[in-house]
Amino acid sequence: MAIKSAISFGLVHIPVSLHTTVKDVDVHFNQLHKEDNARIRYKKVCERCGKEVKADGIAKGYEYEKGRYVIISDEDIERIKTEKDKTLQIIHFTSLIEINPIYLDKAYYASVDAGGEKAFELLRRVMMDEKKVAIAKTVLGAREALMALMPTETGIICQTMFFQDEVKEQPITKVKGQVSEEELKMAKTLVASMAKPFEAADYKDEYQSRLRQLIEGKIAGNEISAPSSPSSSNNVIDLMEALQQSISQVEEPKKAVAKRKPRSKKAAGA
Repeated sequence: MAIKSAISFGLVHIPVSLHTTVKDVDVHFNQLHKEDNARIRYKKVCERCGKEVKADGIAKGYEYEKGRYVIISDEDIERIKTEKDKTLQIIHFTSLIEINPIYLDKAYYASVDAGGEKAFELLRRVMMDEKKVAIAKTVLGAREALMALMPTETGIICQTMFFQDEVKEQPITKVKGQVSEEELKMAKTLVASMAKPFEAADYKDEYQSRLRQLIEGKIAGNEISAPSSPSSSNNVIDLMEALQQSISQVEEPKKAVAKRKPRSKKAAGA
């Protein structure tokens, strides 16, 4: 379900809808009673009267003292929202490199609604040309959200961000490792040999595939055996030796592929 909103850019108002960017493709399991394989069900029960309570009989309550609550309805929450809260109010622009990835959370696609097409494209183009992202604030549900608006070739992605007081401090490393110039050079060689453009289609969830095969095998009554995997008993202790062996492992398949490539007609006739 799309979230109706608007991007506020100075005095420019751009009506948009926010759509989730990801879908759940994981294998899910139900909890069963071991004795008869019946589903385990959970009920919401009132602790005072012991009765099961359905969704329409449940209210939101804030405990302000032990055992004492004040009821807050959805209408109460909507009532305190200002027009500013209902929009993605751009505060300022910055470079994406300035944002620590640890602050980034959930992403949404922003699709422009009728009447905002030109302004939406203008904002997208200027952010792309200037290599900037927008930092904005809005209210989603019952909480204020900090957001980063990121331009793409086809639109704008809005990504919620954590506030600073929500992020834990990074543990301090007491001892800093000493790296030699030779080790640094070798590591750069390894990185360069492994570098290539990122293509999302190149990566699949292999574990989920094996899990689905396991389920299909169990349904068919097949015996399940552990998949074979290459041995990892490579007891390399020296860092330089580990780097050198790593480079060899990357380079050898590349050389084998190069040898198998047929020579061009021009080369063959030369």
